[in-house]
Amino acid sequence: MLFSEPTVALNNGVRMPRVGFGVFRIADEDVEPAVAKAIECGYRSIDTASLYGNERGVGRAVARCGLPREDLFVTTKLWNDDQGREWAPGALRSSLDRLGLDYVDLYLIHWPKPSRNLFLETWQALEQMYASGEARAIGVSNFQPRHLDVLAAHSDVVPATNQIELHPYLQQEQLRAYDTDHGIATVAWSPLGQARALQDPLIGEIAHRYDRTPAQIILRWHLDCGNVVIPKSSSTARMQENLSVLDFTLEEGDLAKVRSLDAGLRLGPDPDEVDIRPKAGFSSDGGQWVGPAG
Repeated sequence: MLFSEPTVALNNGVRMPRVGFGVFRIADEDVEPAVAKAIECGYRSIDTASLYGNERGVGRAVARCGLPREDLFVTTKLWNDDQGREWAPGALRSSLDRLGLDYVDLYLIHWPKPSRNLFLETWQALEQMYASGEARAIGVSNFQPRHLDVLAAHSDVVPATNQIELHPYLQQEQLRAYDTDHGIATVAWSPLGQARALQDPLIGEIAHRYDRTPAQIILRWHLDCGNVVIPKSSSTARMQENLSVLDFTLEEGDLAKVRSLDAGLRLGPDPDEVDIRPKAGFSSDGGQWVGPAG
């Protein structure tokens, strides 16, 4: 598989683009043109989820883009209600049907949801999906070290990625260090802090000196920290802007300035407290999002 942008080698050797395109909160009828524009701009990694209700639109864009399937990296996620050995295999097959694909490049458990105590057996089901080739890599989302320790103690496959809320106001240094120590790639959702960080005066000052936009400074900070990012935008200009962060790096002093913004500010749900159900967001067949991020 060849990509036109820098990639990270996951712990099983599969390569993942370091800048992807997120489709959270884009309705199914709008996501096909958005993904088509993103692919035209140069994105090769698309991140969706069964909860988002837009897998069909993503699949249509992938099918019609004209690129070979192996030139794209498609991620989707298993929802909370589908956790467990009984439901997880069917959930992936349903996602594949909606996407119109034979396999996904990365399949994630969307939330640990420890109150159900099913994430371990769900992970063991994902191991079987990985072995079957339905997913080229498997990982998790919103997992903390205590959740990852459970997987490590009772399973054979180390998650390839951990997708977490991560932005200048919530830097999660201990969790990122855990991921690095265990060979897990950290993927940042809400990498711009739901746009709040774009207004930060310190980010603005750095952006002025580099002749870049605040979004580019934040995304470059992520890359310089070793993170994978999946920003979302419906604007072609912003899609191009977000992808144009590969030709510069931040000086150490400026990295330190961004680090100083960490306030532990979680804008999405706490992974230990999340209790989102499809009726609070998109159903698997579509609908309007009214719930929190992630």
